[in-house]
Order: sequence, then C-alpha cells, then structure tokens
Amino acid sequence: MDSLVPGGTLGVVGGGQLGRMLAEAASPLGVDVVVLDPTPDCPACPPAADQLVADFDDPDALASLAERADVVTYEIELADADALESLDAPVHPAPDSLRTTGDKLAEKRALADAGLPVPAFREVHAETDLRDAFDDLGSPLMLKARRGGYDGRGNHVAATVSDAVGYFDDLTGLVAEELVDFERELSVIGVRGDDERDAFPVVENVHEDEILRETIAPARTDDQTVERAREVALDVLDALDGRGVFGIELFELDGDVLVNEIAPRPHNSGHYTIEGAHTSQFEQHVRAVLGLPLGSTELRGPTAMANLLGSGAERPASLAGADDALSVATAALHWYGKAQVRPLRKMGHVTASGDDTDTALTRARTARDALDFQ
Repeated sequence: MDSLVPGGTLGVVGGGQLGRMLAEAASPLGVDVVVLDPTPDCPACPPAADQLVADFDDPDALASLAERADVVTYEIELADADALESLDAPVHPAPDSLRTTGDKLAEKRALADAGLPVPAFREVHAETDLRDAFDDLGSPLMLKARRGGYDGRGNHVAATVSDAVGYFDDLTGLVAEELVDFERELSVIGVRGDDERDAFPVVENVHEDEILRETIAPARTDDQTVERAREVALDVLDALDGRGVFGIELFELDGDVLVNEIAPRPHNSGHYTIEGAHTSQFEQHVRAVLGLPLGSTELRGPTAMANLLGSGAERPASLAGADDALSVATAALHWYGKAQVRPLRKMGHVTASGDDTDTALTRARTARDALDFQ
C-alpha cells in the first residue's frame, strides 16, 4: 500500500470519545476520518471530516464507509465482526480479533489455549453449571455476561445461585470466573504494526464500582512485575490478529499477573498517553492500521489521568469549573462533547504530570475535583 500520509481516509465504526480522539490524532497527519454512528452529531463530529448516521451493523452504511475509506477500524465492540469481514476495504484490527474479544468465553479460551495466564473460569448456561462452578472455583464468583458488557455492566459478584438468578434473570450465556484477590489492577496498551509490535509502559488503574476512575503511569509496582506484565502483553498481541492498539487489562498478584480482559481498540487506561507519551495511543492506532511506522511508546515522565464522570439527574451537559481545573499546574482537560450528562457517564478526563507519580496524581485529582456539572 502506498503511503496514506497525507491524503488518506480512515473509516471508523463508532463516533464516541474514542472516535473523537482518533480524529484529533489523524488530522495532523493529513488523514481524514469518517465515522459511522447512530447518534446524529456524535462526539467525534467536530474533528471528523464526516459522519454516516446509521446503526453500527447497518450493511449498506458499512459498505458506504468502506467505499470512502482506505482502511476501516472500529472504536466500539458493538461493531459487527461478520459485517466487517465482508467489506471491500482492509479492516484492522482483524474482525476475528473483535469476534474473540467480544465474547468473554471465547476470549478466555483463546488466551488459555495460547498458554497465557487467566483466572480459572467455567461456562454457564443453567443453574447446574453455576452450582458446578461454585464447587470448582469457590464462592463468591465473578459472573460476566459473555457479550455486551462494559464499565461494569453485565458483571456481578455472586455468592449463591439465587443471588446470580436475581441479578441476571437468565443464566444463559455467562462466564463464571474465580474471584481474584489481586494486589492492584494494571494495564498495558499493546500495539501491532505491519511487521513490528511494541507496548506502552505498564500502568496502574483505580476502579470503583468497576468503572475506571484513575490511571497512574508508570505503575507503582516492582520491576519484576513490570517486566512480567510487558511480557504477557506482548504474548497477548501474538494471540490476536491485525494491526492496531489493544487495551490489555491485568491483575497483579503474588508477583505474577493474570489477563483480565482485552479491548481491540484504544482504551480508557491509555488516555494518559496524549500528554504523557511521545506518541499517543490514538496516533499509534492511526499509524498502525494505516500500515505506517510505529511511534515511540516511551513515557515523557510520570503522568496521571482522572476520569470526569457524570453526576446528578440526566440533563443537558454544562460544565463548570474549567478555569479552576486549568489553573492546576500541568493539567490538561479533554471534554468529549456529549450532549447529555447522566450518572457515571464518561464525560471527559484530565491529565497532569509531575516529577513523581504522587505529584502527578495529586494534580490530576485536584483538576478533576474542580469540575462539576451545572
């Protein structure tokens, strides 16, 4: 393929905040982004060249996107792998990677088959399966819907069968995992290019109610764990197909790591890279899917990211406190342009840097806490 910089067009299935930041990263390279999203004037609209308003799996709209794009990618797992596979444009990461990671059971099996460390798991379709899982893996268990879950939706810690039935209603299509007593949550943004692979620094994540609140780069752990996490992340890349960045969530325990989940796209825990790394995860994804040389994954310095989550009743989004947030040393604000605020919805994030991780995290928290919704 001839170089697409400048002058190329990248088609993106999904026009949320990840599509917005992909378009922002593509623009300096002279690459236009066209997004497909069912929400008119979606968050990606301002930096994107155009939007096709249609469902993520609309075959006619996907064909139109492929006609306009040199390469198609996706920023949401609701994209349809079978439909993507039928397009006349290259699709990266490969639809098969989306097919695997979009099904938590298929993902766990693929990782286990590749010899990668994962929590013990069992397939669940009925109460008898769940009882067997409690017998084999202990109680309580982490139960996950195989498809469609994100930000904690579709996940539930259950101590009994009745607890699980009360939460899920239907037990068909679940995965039961041992509940891991981890020391900390880690993640790595891995990247596969045309003939190269790399990984951004190992970072530490802070979740509450299974929603990411903060990311600290680099992770506050020992060198041995960092090396092991990087090694596992690179092995995960070898188990998947296609070019692009992959968000790899890990559990640290007893000096080792387990793979929790994988996203075949830019990931919330990689947002720190916009200010914190020499190449952001978004530029890296654009480079990778277009077959361009990868950029440096090196960290500029200690950096922290704090998510700005919605609060209060659903209402038009009006942000207050930006002046105070931006007065914090090194603070950078990223507003996602969503029209409505609702509880725990990701509305934006802030990053900050410092001479050490504690300083960076304090600054990021101070900036985030200065923001609110009117």
